[in-house]
Amino acid sequence: MKREGIVLALACAGAFVVILDATIVSVALPAIRFGLGFPDGALTWVVNAYTLVFAGFLLLGGRLCDEFGVRRIFVLGMSLFTVARLAAGLAGSPETLLVARAVQGFGGALLMPVTLSLLTTTFTEPARRARALGTWSAVGAAGAAAGPVIGGLLTQWAGWRWVFFVSVPIGVVAVFVAGAVLPLRDRSRLHGRLDVLGAVLSVAGLVGVVYAVMRSSADGWGSGSVLLPLVGGLVLLGVFVLHQHRWADEPLVALGIFRLRSVSSGNAVIFLLGLGFLASPILLSLYLQDVHGYSPLRAGLAYLPLGVAMFAGARTASGLSVRIGPRRAAALYCAIGAVGFAGLAVLAGAHSSYVVSVLVPGMVFGFGTAAAFTPITVAATSGVPERQNGLAAGLLNTVRQTSGALGLAALTALAAAVTASSPSGLPKGEALVHGYTAAFLASAACLAAAAVVAAVAMPGLSSPRRGWAGRPVHGTKDSPQGSPRGGK
Repeated sequence: MKREGIVLALACAGAFVVILDATIVSVALPAIRFGLGFPDGALTWVVNAYTLVFAGFLLLGGRLCDEFGVRRIFVLGMSLFTVARLAAGLAGSPETLLVARAVQGFGGALLMPVTLSLLTTTFTEPARRARALGTWSAVGAAGAAAGPVIGGLLTQWAGWRWVFFVSVPIGVVAVFVAGAVLPLRDRSRLHGRLDVLGAVLSVAGLVGVVYAVMRSSADGWGSGSVLLPLVGGLVLLGVFVLHQHRWADEPLVALGIFRLRSVSSGNAVIFLLGLGFLASPILLSLYLQDVHGYSPLRAGLAYLPLGVAMFAGARTASGLSVRIGPRRAAALYCAIGAVGFAGLAVLAGAHSSYVVSVLVPGMVFGFGTAAAFTPITVAATSGVPERQNGLAAGLLNTVRQTSGALGLAALTALAAAVTASSPSGLPKGEALVHGYTAAFLASAACLAAAAVVAAVAMPGLSSPRRGWAGRPVHGTKDSPQGSPRGGK
């Protein structure tokens, strides 16, 4: 296998295990509660401990990748992720499991930006980069779709511990291959200086916001347990931005990168896409279980055809992105996703069939939304200097992860509120349908907004010979080309 093929395989393996973890653990939660004796209210931290650390450290992971090279950070991230999964599977107490999950989140935050940076630095020609990103997106979609099915099967037939053990062999092989194949950055190019204060501010701010969003569905937005971390997180993020702009000699985020139209518009579109789409596996699973009485395993299997559509969309997106350009491709695919979610809202019903109400519209939005990630990623990583590829990847993944958490909290709260406000004489199933319909319509609105922003704001270059990059800004403190002082 050529080196480029090995790099693509490593990037896909890293993305697969990180994205798989987001869905495979959820179906095993009841078994984990019984096996380890989790107290009431603490079980959700099996997911939250991972999500909080993962979201908080993504920006730092991208910067570490730029500073120390893809080989060092890939090996470190995958090693931490794999060892932590092994420790989680062997855990004998709730405390041990939660610590392992937090370490796993840190490993994932190092690993995810590297997988994208590997592709953007290895595949520099636009058409080949689009194909590589399409494959990367397709593997990620496969991981997201396969998680509930694999998790349900392993939990039922082998026990919940195998939900953590299953990806350990992939991690071990990937670490050894990466150590042998990926280039090691010359130590003379290592700057060795990190914006420690910026890292602390960004991590604390993101953790505060994500924690508040997670608590909002249970405690309500007006409670102190939500408002205090939310306000604190927003204040810290504001100080972080000020620190990056005025005080940091070598900022964690060179704010001038947002002057690249491709980066700023791509992140705006991915935010709207994540807001409407990333909660769909959980929303659909709850809809099928609450309204139609599906078991968790059956609900996971019901999502599998949608995962196939997602894989097909992500796999075919690169060709269209090359032919018509990332702007038109992203707008088209987001519009298709909006149509699918609107169909899901219109056709949902307590007595509707799975094929009519879920399968057909679900495959439409699955195809469109999964395909949209490729042209958006192409745009958001174009025109970025090589030594800031990790930063661009970290930004994109941070926005994606944060928007997913916000979307899940907002859409589930909307569904619950509409259900609670339904007429008192309405059967429970019909009231639930009203709630889920409102959530699906909100998802459609987010995807429609993403399509509009993509069409209006994303770069319009469409020729692979000309490239898809915005024009870098030179000679300013926030220039994406180098250090804020212009010396690197």
